[in-house]
Amino acid sequence: MFQDYFSVIAQGIPTSLLLTLVSLLIAFFLALFLTFLLSMENKWVKSVVNLYLTLFTGTPLLVQFFLIYAGPGQFEWVVNSPFWHILSNAWFCAVLALALNSVAYSTQLFHGAMKAIPKGQWEGCAALGLSRSQTLKILIPYALKRALPSYSNEIILVFKGTALASTITIMDIMGYARQLYGTEYDALTIYGIAGGIYLVITGIATLLLRKLENKVLAFERLEIKNA
Repeated sequence: MFQDYFSVIAQGIPTSLLLTLVSLLIAFFLALFLTFLLSMENKWVKSVVNLYLTLFTGTPLLVQFFLIYAGPGQFEWVVNSPFWHILSNAWFCAVLALALNSVAYSTQLFHGAMKAIPKGQWEGCAALGLSRSQTLKILIPYALKRALPSYSNEIILVFKGTALASTITIMDIMGYARQLYGTEYDALTIYGIAGGIYLVITGIATLLLRKLENKVLAFERLEIKNA
């Protein structure tokens, strides 16, 4: 019985991993762009970006899933538009919800890392006659390295967030678990297996990310040793 349950639920692993990968790729580059905008210190741009961050960090991801998936269908002009076949696609909506949510949190992480950069580095770039945008192109990669430990947690959170995709008909790990529970009614075993799969994958991902952090942040240990 356990093996049968596992073989069914495990069918959703590729979907969950692919959702995570695509969402993170989109979110990473959008977060970089928003971090750049915030660091330009334009009052109006910062207001718009901060409003977006507040909306997506201040509301539950589940609500965002339902609004993105079911919301557009409330408007007839959207339903009649040529983009409806995309907007009504559950996969597209799941990726969009996960990506937009991750963008908000990732932007906060990246911008926080930018603000933590020592003032001397900003002054050094200014002394070289670099513009604000040129300075950011130099300092953002440095900030990303410092933000990696926190961003690793965001990667794990996005993967676990894919479990909500099953609420909009996506057949991921939880999608197959819910379907199986609908016929077998063995909640403890079925959802226990699903939770175990999430636990194993997040454990492996955490170990790999820690190794990556050790390599990327090796420059900091050298700085401390030389100081």
